[in-house]
Amino acid sequence: MMGARGLLTVAAAALVSLGLTAAPAKAAGNAVELPSQNWSFAGIFGTFDRGELQRGFQVYKEVCAGCHSLDYIAFRNLADLGFNELEIKAIAAEYEVQDGPNDDGEMFDRPGLPADRFPAPFANDNAARASNGGALPPDLSLMVDARPNGANYLYALMTGYGDAPSGVTVAEGMSYNAYFPGHQIAMPAPIADDGVEYADGTKATVDQQARDITAFLTWAAEPNLEERKRMGVMAVLFLLVMTGLLYASKRKIWADVH
Repeated sequence: MMGARGLLTVAAAALVSLGLTAAPAKAAGNAVELPSQNWSFAGIFGTFDRGELQRGFQVYKEVCAGCHSLDYIAFRNLADLGFNELEIKAIAAEYEVQDGPNDDGEMFDRPGLPADRFPAPFANDNAARASNGGALPPDLSLMVDARPNGANYLYALMTGYGDAPSGVTVAEGMSYNAYFPGHQIAMPAPIADDGVEYADGTKATVDQQARDITAFLTWAAEPNLEERKRMGVMAVLFLLVMTGLLYASKRKIWADVH
């Protein structure tokens, strides 16, 4: 029979599965308060909005992919976003993927296949730095998990660009961002109103694009989020049933003891 410590361990695991652990409310590395957003994937029963995910993927592909890799995502994973097999094959074929060696011992490029991962935009880190003024654009696969309060942080970062306050000097080649640690960031504002033309006709405001790319990168960091929450709910229900059974058993066993 599971003891109290075992039940507490299972309960703790269930809470983690449900995403009920505390999250810092401040930006990484400083004390800037982040505006809290209402996300469809938040909470115990939160789920991803497939339309939001597909729009976010479009923003990544048209805006972010030129500098930022998505190393841990394969094209076939896009099925989670609602794309069908033919659409995934067509998306993969838009990319050139290095393969080989061939019979002559040489590497070669070919169109992407659903099983391939998204190719990096640069051959190596040095090439990436050379193309970005010395700054290394980070991989975005796990970005949401890599930052405290990740979804709110990314949204704030995307919408936090603006003019520096009076008395603040921004270094050459840097941009002012209210939510980036130190407030100076090497990446210029990546999104602007009507920066993309959404396939579903949604108006591409800065706010909309920021929400969509944040949702997409949240999915990229944890594609199994919905399944994890389902398992967490099942674990909590199991604990409730077990608690009831244990209590009933105790009452039955000790009913004749006075």
